[in-house]
Amino acid sequence: MKFTLSWLKDHLDTTASIDEITYALTDLGLEVEGVENPAAKLADFTLGYVQSAEKHPDADRLNVCQVETDEGVMQIICGAPNARAGITVVVAKPGVYVPGIDTTIGVGKIRGVESFGMMASEREMELSEEHDGIIELPSGKPGDRFIDWLAENDPAKVDPVIEIAITPNRPDALGVRGIARDLAARGLGKLKPRDCDAVADSFASPISVSIDDDTLDGCPVFYGRLIKGVKNGPSPQWLQDRLRAIGLRSISFLVDVTNFFTFDRNRPLHVFDADKVAGNLRVHRAKGGEEIAALDEKTYTLQEGQMVISDDSGVESIAGIMGGEATGVTEETVNVFVESAYWDPVQIAYTGRALKINSDARYRFERGVDPAFTPEGLEHATRMILDHAGGEASEVVVAGQVPDTSRAYKLDTARVQSLVGMTIPESDQRETLTALGFELDGDMAQVPSWRPDVQGEADLVEEVARIASLTQLEGKPLPRLTTGVPRPVLSPMQRRVVTARRTAAALGYNECVTYSFIDQASAALFGGGTDATRLENPISSDMSHMRPDLLPGLLQAAARNQARGFADMALFEVGPAFSGGEPGEEQVMVSGLLVGRTGPRDVHGAARAVDVFDVKADAEAVLAAIGAPAKVQILRGADEWWHPGRHGKICLGPKKVLGVFGEVHPRVLAAMDVKGPAMAFTLYPAEVPLPRKSGATRPALQISDLQAVERDFAFVVDADVEALALVNAAKGADKTLIEDVRVFDEFIGGSLGEGKKSLAITVRLQPSDKTLKDADIEAVAAKVVEKVTKATGGVLRG
Repeated sequence: MKFTLSWLKDHLDTTASIDEITYALTDLGLEVEGVENPAAKLADFTLGYVQSAEKHPDADRLNVCQVETDEGVMQIICGAPNARAGITVVVAKPGVYVPGIDTTIGVGKIRGVESFGMMASEREMELSEEHDGIIELPSGKPGDRFIDWLAENDPAKVDPVIEIAITPNRPDALGVRGIARDLAARGLGKLKPRDCDAVADSFASPISVSIDDDTLDGCPVFYGRLIKGVKNGPSPQWLQDRLRAIGLRSISFLVDVTNFFTFDRNRPLHVFDADKVAGNLRVHRAKGGEEIAALDEKTYTLQEGQMVISDDSGVESIAGIMGGEATGVTEETVNVFVESAYWDPVQIAYTGRALKINSDARYRFERGVDPAFTPEGLEHATRMILDHAGGEASEVVVAGQVPDTSRAYKLDTARVQSLVGMTIPESDQRETLTALGFELDGDMAQVPSWRPDVQGEADLVEEVARIASLTQLEGKPLPRLTTGVPRPVLSPMQRRVVTARRTAAALGYNECVTYSFIDQASAALFGGGTDATRLENPISSDMSHMRPDLLPGLLQAAARNQARGFADMALFEVGPAFSGGEPGEEQVMVSGLLVGRTGPRDVHGAARAVDVFDVKADAEAVLAAIGAPAKVQILRGADEWWHPGRHGKICLGPKKVLGVFGEVHPRVLAAMDVKGPAMAFTLYPAEVPLPRKSGATRPALQISDLQAVERDFAFVVDADVEALALVNAAKGADKTLIEDVRVFDEFIGGSLGEGKKSLAITVRLQPSDKTLKDADIEAVAAKVVEKVTKATGGVLRG
């Protein structure tokens, strides 16, 4: 929304500076996006009087001028054809920047004669495209500032233009008067009355208007009036200047009137050439397929249900968006029918988007205009047309009725303190609302028709606080609810998430924060992509489903980094994954991904490709940090996106899975364009059992003072037997005494024969109540052999 300072002052009686106004606008919620102040770049130009002008001795087209300035008489060489004695000119002295030629003036010699400045043209000062000669002023004294002369004699050329951003909830600020109302309520001036008397009708309108019953919900009311005998032509200079300042081209007076009130009062209007209208006007819905040549010189095909205005010959206007070229006004127009109607915002938005038309009328109607101002807008436009273009007005034609938007809410002056935290006297609150157009009847505030955003008591509080300025809000600490040390506010699950995040970062992983939405193909690779997790209104086609796992996002991040030359990565993410679309069908996960090598190449050859045991160690470290038991089982049988022979499930039992680690399946890596291999882990913090005792005190460290015993076993098993199966069987021989089981050797071939291998393990026994005797050790060893034999079919190697 753009407007000039002089335009604002038509509605606001103020002496505030441009800086004070722009600061107040932003503070009021009407954020200033920019200010174009022509006077700023012209501030150093002054007036001069040419005392004499003589031909340059070495150049026929140059004149050597003696110019009287505030610093005395200065010699200036000028090539303009109108440079002569006796005229008042605009002077740029040495050191002055000239914007039109992007040059700072200095002292120089031209054909051997010194010049101490420059006399400027309008184009050189970016005032217009005129450059046939230097500026000649009819008045002014040498030394006066040029911007002061312009402010007095041609203020449009130094009128600052302010541009503000309008949020969708403030359609009233799409008119200059609405902006002035806010500034007046803030105290930066007084709102001027801008009413006009009703225009007396001189004859009955030959054009009537009707609204179809099925269209009344989209067009509740339509006001129109015929004005005959007008003289269309160029607009007054002040109107042309204002429209040009905000980026609009002056077309003709009748068209400029509609544009003026669109920005002045947020009241879009439309004018028909009455002599081109066949019969009467009818507001109705399109059947679909009709075509209309619009005022933007484009032809549009209407869809069924879109609102249009037709005469007896067909569609003449796309309602509330753009008029038709067939009935548009021209310089030959002498009889004009002025339309002022109210259109439903939602239906205007649908039509505008479907037809891809962007117009100032659509922009305002789809955000909401003041329905009560519909008849007044017609009166204002009629008065302006009669005053500048002559003619006489018919009676007002009305179809439908103005919709009732009246509503009132209770003003609870104490709520400002509870909702905003500001102390504002009741008298100030009532004065603020009155200044904004609210009518107070006791404690009830009647909302003005131009404020559709006010929908409750809290909105009244917001208006009071907004005008009072939230910059006056003082920060105060919240009162303590309890004495002493406050209780923890984080749940155990929240603490685990924080701990897991810090631990992963400490292990050298970089955190990723990815979208919870992924494409269907990637979701399907990880057991998702079904209709249960499909989004109804996705952001884009590659964000159509809720993620079933965190790994897709990490793999996509890895692919992007690899494409940019980063081959070695350690990434992790903490967040929810979704198995369905209902509440509770989600699970918080901690996932990590290793790709590439453990470090850069060095002379010692320490760097190597990451492997399964790297992610196993990291997964165990994160689990330990969030309180998982030290004794766990490593089992097979994870989901299909893990490598079938290079992964493990970290379990407390067959059905209690704390996490999974391993190599990502090559099929998945190929589908996601990741150069593998890639190692990953996924942990489920919610599956970790809660401690039996809750508290900050750590349990006592339990260390046995009895000697531990280690025994080695070598078993001959089939070549396809996994070492993990043997280790798990050995651990199950005596869960009390056996502290750890480790594989330390594998032998294949030799005397073992084809299809056999030897696995050697160390079993560590740690007694807690008595020293082990040989009989105890032998008994445990026998159980180990029995368990391993039963589970794997292996026998002790002789």
